[in-house]
Amino acid sequence: MGFLTKKEKEFLQVKHPVIHTIYMLPKIHKSLENPPGRPIVSGNGSVLEPLSIFVDFFIHPFVPQIPSYVRDTTDMINILQDYEGPLADTIMVTLDIESLYTNILQMEALKIIETTLLKRTTHKRIPNHLILTFATLALTKNYFLFQDTFYQQIKGTAMGSTMAPNLANLYVISYGFTEASLNGHVEFPFFYHTFPNDYSQYHGMIQLLKLFGWNWVGILTSNDKNDKMHSEKLKRAIIWSGSCVEFVETIPNFIPILPKLFKEGLEQITDRIKNSKANVIIIHSTSSEIKLPLCASAFNITDSKLLIFSVESSSVLKLHTLNSSFCTTVNRSLMFTIPARDIPGFKHFLQNLTPSTFSEPSFLQSTWRAAFGCELPFKRTFRNKNNCTGQETLSNLPPSKFYMDHFQFSYNLYNMIYALAHALHNMYTTKSQFGESLNMEFHPWQFNQYLKEIRFKAQDGNEIFFDNKRHAATHYDIIQLHLFPNQSSSIIHFGSFNPLAPKDKQLFVNQTAIIWNTPSNQIPRSVCSESCVPGYRKVLEREKPVCCFDCVPCSEGEYSNTTDANDCMKCPEDQWPNEKKNECLPRVIEFLSYDDNLGATLSSISILLFIITALLLGIFVKYQDTAVVKANNRNLSYILLISLMLSFLCILLFIGEPGAVTCLLRQSVFGILFTIAVSSVLAKTVTVVIAFSATKPSSKLRKWIGTRVSSYIVLLSTSGEIMICIVWLLISPPFPEYDTESEKGKIILQCNEGSTTAFYSVIGYMGFLSLLSFTVAFLVRKVPDCFNEAQHITFSMLVFCSVWVSFIPAYLSTKGKYMVAVEIFAILASSAGLLGCIFTPKCYIMLLRPDLNTRGHLIGKPHPTNTT
Repeated sequence: MGFLTKKEKEFLQVKHPVIHTIYMLPKIHKSLENPPGRPIVSGNGSVLEPLSIFVDFFIHPFVPQIPSYVRDTTDMINILQDYEGPLADTIMVTLDIESLYTNILQMEALKIIETTLLKRTTHKRIPNHLILTFATLALTKNYFLFQDTFYQQIKGTAMGSTMAPNLANLYVISYGFTEASLNGHVEFPFFYHTFPNDYSQYHGMIQLLKLFGWNWVGILTSNDKNDKMHSEKLKRAIIWSGSCVEFVETIPNFIPILPKLFKEGLEQITDRIKNSKANVIIIHSTSSEIKLPLCASAFNITDSKLLIFSVESSSVLKLHTLNSSFCTTVNRSLMFTIPARDIPGFKHFLQNLTPSTFSEPSFLQSTWRAAFGCELPFKRTFRNKNNCTGQETLSNLPPSKFYMDHFQFSYNLYNMIYALAHALHNMYTTKSQFGESLNMEFHPWQFNQYLKEIRFKAQDGNEIFFDNKRHAATHYDIIQLHLFPNQSSSIIHFGSFNPLAPKDKQLFVNQTAIIWNTPSNQIPRSVCSESCVPGYRKVLEREKPVCCFDCVPCSEGEYSNTTDANDCMKCPEDQWPNEKKNECLPRVIEFLSYDDNLGATLSSISILLFIITALLLGIFVKYQDTAVVKANNRNLSYILLISLMLSFLCILLFIGEPGAVTCLLRQSVFGILFTIAVSSVLAKTVTVVIAFSATKPSSKLRKWIGTRVSSYIVLLSTSGEIMICIVWLLISPPFPEYDTESEKGKIILQCNEGSTTAFYSVIGYMGFLSLLSFTVAFLVRKVPDCFNEAQHITFSMLVFCSVWVSFIPAYLSTKGKYMVAVEIFAILASSAGLLGCIFTPKCYIMLLRPDLNTRGHLIGKPHPTNTT
């Protein structure tokens, strides 16, 4: 814990912040005429500048401690004055790092700041994590305004930042090191690591977590400062990989004088682990003190949690010393280990090893003390222990005391000695090839080059060499420890991790060899939220890590075909998600076809009405010379019947798959045919008016009797509709289109009318003619007409107008094939209304009441009656 003083808080707050600015500083030392520019982002007065100053306060004291650091020119002169070497033969060389500030890797820089802060001994009131948080903001949130556009610096550090110079100094010296004790590269120019880089182990653990789907884990470590630092590195590596760490807990050290405090601390951690969702716990510690708390009875978490031990942790446990009576917690845990192999002749050497083998066996003191509980008479440390006889042998010890079947660290050291031997051999061989076999003197720095370049195969077939950071390149074994009730144990090698292999072949795991602590030997789950199945997407829970989320179904028209999808994807326009929304299926193409019930019914009705109309036409032709046919304007009746017949047939243009031709014709043909029909009715109505008015004395309409008025009315009225259709087809003709928006999961194949105005103009023109005909017929509905022609026309127009007035809202409220069906129904209903109202009464007279089909009945003479 820590705190900031009020003064520090006020310093960090900027009341009137300004925006970062960028400017060019001319490099006049390179050219006076046309100097290149050095871009500098200045943060003076910005919200980040106090943070930068704050961080610099803590890191700048460590810069002068760097052996290669030179403060300024005066400091350089003082160094040269103190130099005792031969200045005359010395050439001073300086190296310039190109674009130093912008080439600083931000994440690496933060690691260096973190490592540097671990060394500080003053101002401990302010915790390291707070300083590191400020450094993260000051380093990664640099932004500036340039030409009215905001930019963010995503690489390097701002040159105008206060902490930039000292950070650059630390970065140049510290880059590439993982151990805090080796930050000074200049101090250790030839330091080689006999173990792999820590990050290669982290990478192996992360791949293992991903293999089993464990994205929510916990980390346990010791109180050791370096263990905490490496645990934080492991945490960051896990988070960067996309997984999450629920907690990093420190296992308390056992203090003999405070056993109760130790037990309480251990119980708190145990409860924390038991109550967490993380069922996989990574143990990362180099301290042997971690063994006691892990094996304590208070640490009873084996029923629900799986432990994974790092290389360091598994080595300090000394696996061959564990048994079920002492440490059940680690049973069936997974462990990363350095490969343990046999060394030829080494086991035989150890079995026959005695202190008398060496003239100065003091280096065996600690081994003999631990194994036999006695002191060798060489450099004694514990005077109260018995003297060893000198005849003790390691072969008499049980494996729990001294394990000799395989060698782990000894085998690694064995390989490193061979690496030195190979490097020496190569160095001498190279010089002898140049004829310098008589002069075999070497400087230590010459050996460094050969050691960096060695590459040979060890006894187990694996290559031995050093990577570019001088870490020994090796692989890891992944094992599972089994402890049995009879106090025996076994180690199962179920996998390995080779960081040098191709990425997809680095991790090998034989899952069938693993025995899990779960019912039915199922792989344990360790997640914050269960995976979202395909068809769902993740929605992050508020204020929680990315591994905690809810699963929500994909929206309409979207799908996801992967587990834990962050977003759903839209299906292509011609596809639609299935019911589970985990794949897209081809949409059903819908149109009014002859195959579905609706299309078949409407087409059948239209053909039936066509046949009925044809029969009526035949009846009229047969009785064309009778009074009824003549009185009802025979030619107009023929025109009306033929137009109705064709209207019924034009229904077939609306049924079936819409094509370019059918879309072009359907509305125009229907409009023209219907206009002919309505015009014929209008002409009939006008004919009735003329015929009735001509019977009056001095009527001016007498001269129109017998003329072709009705024909002109039909031609003139139809011409208007034809003109509208021609303009429509020329300017914006109908065309077939696929509608993917109206209905879910379907593509509606329909005719786009091209121009809505033109379509409603066609309908409106017919409506105007029908309304005009209805009005005229209504006015003369009571004329003395024996065949009630005016009344029949009035009623037929009433039906016609009612149908088409109802058509408009019904048409607008439907989609797809039902919209077409509404129009077909309107055509059928209105046509049938005309047919039934006008021609049915006349057919009734011609077929059933021929006595009324006479001229005498037409002019009103009484029928002769039989009197007997």
